[in-house]
Amino acid sequence: MNRSIFVRLITVCILFLLTGCASQLANRISVDRESSTPGGMVTLKGKQLQLIGTPLKVGDPLPATLLIDAFTMTKIDLSQLKGKVLIVSLVPSLDTKVCEAQTHYLGEQGAILPADITRITISRDTPFAQKRFAEESRLSGITYLSDYREGSFGRSIGLLQEDSMLLARAVILVDKDNIVRYIQVVPELSHLPDMEIIFKKAKALLAGEPG
Repeated sequence: MNRSIFVRLITVCILFLLTGCASQLANRISVDRESSTPGGMVTLKGKQLQLIGTPLKVGDPLPATLLIDAFTMTKIDLSQLKGKVLIVSLVPSLDTKVCEAQTHYLGEQGAILPADITRITISRDTPFAQKRFAEESRLSGITYLSDYREGSFGRSIGLLQEDSMLLARAVILVDKDNIVRYIQVVPELSHLPDMEIIFKKAKALLAGEPG
């Protein structure tokens, strides 16, 4: 067999195994259909955890806070990213199974979304850790932004865990004018958000339909 064809086949097989493992993992993790409130409480295996900062509400603009792009190391202000619908996925740490499954879902299942919907993952992992995750998982089409310095983004939206100083697990939908149109804060950190409802609302928002 031609060497280049063999290498391509091996690559395809590896990708299939990786995405298959991620899908199977996601299928074994509970999905929360309800939502907590920014600045409120979440739980981790039943233990209550306080969220701190200024609670974000539907109808608010995203606050002007700088994040670091994992690939370019440039400062990004989400409040300036107007003109596209944003799906902002917040995870505590990409090095945990639930966060990995959430990000795989955003990358793999979200790949069929229209190009005018921008998919963003934010965590307090360092930009270098985010870049390593992105390259190893081979997830394209996601912008990875780090809040590692002071957790200022998490504080600005009321989604920073007081004890661990990690972000809560949440998904935020933002319209083309930088207005928050939907928030789901996962009540139990070991569960996944309902990504399908986020995708549905994002497509409806892009089409100008009520969410």
